[in-house]
Amino acid sequence: MPLKDAALAVREKAYAPYSKFKVGAAIRSASGEVFSGCNVENVAYPEGTCAEAGAIAAMVAAGELSLTEVYVVASSPQPVPPCGGCRQKLAEFGKRDVKVTLATVDGVEFETTIGDLLPGAFDASHMEDV
Repeated sequence: MPLKDAALAVREKAYAPYSKFKVGAAIRSASGEVFSGCNVENVAYPEGTCAEAGAIAAMVAAGELSLTEVYVVASSPQPVPPCGGCRQKLAEFGKRDVKVTLATVDGVEFETTIGDLLPGAFDASHMEDV
């Protein structure tokens, strides 16, 4: 399944009663499997879950730990980048050169990479002497 289709489909299932801002994300794992996630809001805003985090959780729950492509879509005038926390989550499971496509529901797309989204990422190498 194309990542775009998976992200658009799961976006429709987002739980966003407060912001009305639905986001869908789909990732392809190293095995080629597609995992998707949508944002899930909570009246206590910090307790919500981002779409990217949901897709990563689904991938990990299926026993996979490496992603090779990402697609994120939202209804906005311009493609919406992942929040800082999700950038770090993507960097945990994907290499710097992994393609990330950010899109609008109207079809505007912007291609970037995990490394461009999070230069100087904190990673396991920073903990080698621990």
